[in-house]
Amino acid sequence: MKYYAGLDVSVKETSVCIVDETGAVCHEIKVASYPEELVRALKNPAWQFVRIGLEAGPLSQWLYSGLVEAGLPAICIETRHAKAFLKAQVNKTDRNDARGIAQMMRVSLFRPVHVKTLTSQQRRALLTARKLLQEKAIAIENDIRGLLRNFGLKVGVVGTIGFDSRICELVEGMPDLAEIMAPLLAARQKLREEFSRLHRKVLEIVRDDTVCNRLMTIPGVGPVTSLAFISAIDVPARFRNSRAVGPALGLTPVLNQSGESRRVGRISLCGDGTMRTLLYEAAQVMLTRTKKWSWLKAWAMNVAKRRGLRKANVALARRLAVIMHRMWSDGTEFRWTRERGIPAAA
Repeated sequence: MKYYAGLDVSVKETSVCIVDETGAVCHEIKVASYPEELVRALKNPAWQFVRIGLEAGPLSQWLYSGLVEAGLPAICIETRHAKAFLKAQVNKTDRNDARGIAQMMRVSLFRPVHVKTLTSQQRRALLTARKLLQEKAIAIENDIRGLLRNFGLKVGVVGTIGFDSRICELVEGMPDLAEIMAPLLAARQKLREEFSRLHRKVLEIVRDDTVCNRLMTIPGVGPVTSLAFISAIDVPARFRNSRAVGPALGLTPVLNQSGESRRVGRISLCGDGTMRTLLYEAAQVMLTRTKKWSWLKAWAMNVAKRRGLRKANVALARRLAVIMHRMWSDGTEFRWTRERGIPAAA
């Protein structure tokens, strides 16, 4: 007989439910959220599993890898799709969620999620830590500006390097205020140093990566955007074509159709929000700062004339994602002009 399992993962414990091919519950148990404990509970000759499902979450990549290494047919499923299925239950408990996921596995009513390789996970962690340090340093700078403004001291426009000297200049002759600013400036300096260290690490990785260097031939695409794109896509072959990258990153409009009503809304905003932001910034750089013209910029400017600059930015961000995937798959560099007989990536 065929068996299916559903795992409802939490930080401390995971609820496990095993059902047979008729949908009857055969076994339920709670185990610690560790791959070894899950393998011990599921690796039983009595259970011939066809699919074992768990929702995508903070622990899912770690647990998924452990189950697959043990030879178990684990599948990581999309969270929003699972939530819509489990919402039909009256009572939401870990036990009922595990039962619902097991039934999803049995009837094949799920949407699988690609689990990234260890290299992509490490690169994403590097980019996330770099961004976190940058945001904290900027937050401290803004707090310092706000504190000094209460005393009528205006920092004004000042660069990152000259920020410390500007603050010291403002609080000169005010020892009490200078004593307050000193630890804040020290914390900011430390954050900036660590941010610079991680940024150098990003540049080192990009310098030795052939794909990143190829993607950076696109105007507006720098080291951070190229590395983030590679870590987000992970394996380009998992998309059936390059046009499928736009919807995966939430850069396509939402369609709501019912009968004669057909309403096209804003972009879906699903998928990787960080990558979506970086693509939008790259598109903005191409439209407003890049002086050299290309067929892609000309196309985006025509969109801006018809629909406005903001929508042109979004459209260009989506097209950048498609082009970057195509360049990665084909091994080609960015073409500044359209060549006859070669269609541009849509």
